Amino acid sequence: MRLLFLAVLRRHTGNAVTAQRVREHLEAAGHICLLKDTSDLGSSSEIAHFIKAENLEAALALHLYRGGRLLQGHGIPFGIIFGGTDLNEDINQREKNQVMGKVLEEARFAVAFTESMKEMAQMQWKARQISLAVTCAIPVRPHARDKIYVQSQGIVTVPNAAFNWNTFLHCSGINQSADNLHIFLLVCGLRQVKDPLYLVDAFSEWHQEEPNVYMVIVGPEVDPVFTREVKAKVKRTPGVRLLREMPQEDLHAALKNCFAVLNSSVSEGMSAAILEAMDLEVPVLARNIPGNVAVVKHEVTGLLFSDPQEFVQLAKRLVSDPALEKEIVANGKEYVRMYHSWQAERDTYQNLIRTLEGSTEE
Repeated sequence: MRLLFLAVLRRHTGNAVTAQRVREHLEAAGHICLLKDTSDLGSSSEIAHFIKAENLEAALALHLYRGGRLLQGHGIPFGIIFGGTDLNEDINQREKNQVMGKVLEEARFAVAFTESMKEMAQMQWKARQISLAVTCAIPVRPHARDKIYVQSQGIVTVPNAAFNWNTFLHCSGINQSADNLHIFLLVCGLRQVKDPLYLVDAFSEWHQEEPNVYMVIVGPEVDPVFTREVKAKVKRTPGVRLLREMPQEDLHAALKNCFAVLNSSVSEGMSAAILEAMDLEVPVLARNIPGNVAVVKHEVTGLLFSDPQEFVQLAKRLVSDPALEKEIVANGKEYVRMYHSWQAERDTYQNLIRTLEGSTEE
């Protein structure tokens, strides 16, 4: 089958990595999957022309609003994968919410990374259905409950064996012996929802007490205005460094070498960096938000903090308690093995895409 796959494909972002992995799953089943950035096909007419020109039979979109809305009304069946922003942010904007409800109604299937994401979508668009039925005085076909499947992200890590940790430290402006350092790595695109500055002041105060602890933020410059704010803040803050995005194998090697991985996002769908750190047997400290709570069990597979001060307390505890570190990384590794299987993810997408075969709509 010839498939169109729409996603936001900023390089070295979680969405791009997920989209590439899902495409590989579909192509392994013999499908031809044309992965396109939503910004390249930004209008309905461009989508229609592309579908016709490429003789496409079905489609898939990552992100209910940014991708899914572009697939409506073209006469080919499609499925969608929820992101994080669609359910955590866009759902609160009335116009986007209405558009996403219509997309979900037309989609043949939808994939949520967690049970909580599935429940959120079901509750949101079940309410919309009831409202429509009352307002229009006509029966409205339920559409969310039976078509949303839960499939967590499949994780595979491949650290670059040639990666040089000392070079990484030098590029970060950290000129101390690696043996005595505790590097906390925050991997995120520079945009407000990732809140990369959330821990900066508290971490800097800790660094001034203990100069061998550093926080390094690594990620692409997604929001140009916010990026300037982050750069200015980091430049004047002791103990905090900022690096541009890295190839995935280098990033995995950096994760493996650091002391702990951080997540300070306001909202998350499912953080690949957290899961990759677990797979690489690196401790995780994550902000206590629903998307993180879905994958991090406090003091079992990682540590959860609710404010910067609690983060510092937990980080200090982790540094001083090797037994806790050992237990957390062992549990995290086992959790990823059990619940984030790459093969299970492949099976799910290959099975779901079959529901689109031979079902082109008029």
